[in-house]
Amino acid sequence: MRLKLEKSFVPFYIIWLTLTGAFLFSLFRGDWLIAFISFSTFFLTITPFLLQNRYRFYMPLGFTASIAFFIYAAIFLGEVHNFYEKFWWWDSILHAGSAIGFGLIGVVILLLLYKGEKIKAHPKVLTLFVFSFALAIGAMWEIFEFSMDEIFGFHMQKNGLHDTMWDFIINALGAGIASFFGYIHITKGSKNVFSRLIDEFLKINTAKHIRKS
Repeated sequence: MRLKLEKSFVPFYIIWLTLTGAFLFSLFRGDWLIAFISFSTFFLTITPFLLQNRYRFYMPLGFTASIAFFIYAAIFLGEVHNFYEKFWWWDSILHAGSAIGFGLIGVVILLLLYKGEKIKAHPKVLTLFVFSFALAIGAMWEIFEFSMDEIFGFHMQKNGLHDTMWDFIINALGAGIASFFGYIHITKGSKNVFSRLIDEFLKINTAKHIRKS
């Protein structure tokens, strides 16, 4: 993994420096739980880069930064700095944003396969897959939250079943927004903020694959 020292990487550097500082300070204090959280969050924030290089699916840098911030906000700010309790809307915003984001990733994956003639399906079927893909990612995150609460005593699910069901509802709304705009993009190609982001995804991946072929 090679990261260029560019201004566009400043958000990543801020996140990584914050996590590194928290990790070292918690080691000094002997707070092993926060040290573990800081280290785990650091590793998870570099995971998008590792996956992109491994599977040759590339995302706009701003989108990658959004994923890194989601992980940082959900685990480090949410648990270590107790943002889930300080701000009632923190969990809802994260779930809605992540569902829309992963829904858009699903749109791009399908469009790349569709334009490469690897799959043939009606736009409504593609839209259903996008919705299901975003919901599946949200479900995996709920399993992750439950695991962290059970194993390490976190408080990510707050009120248990009630919180989980509201998270699923918010995930469904976010997935619905992403799949709706994905359908509009596939059928009409209309220009809006989501369509521009989808086009940027497609442009990056098409260019990368051309250079590698």
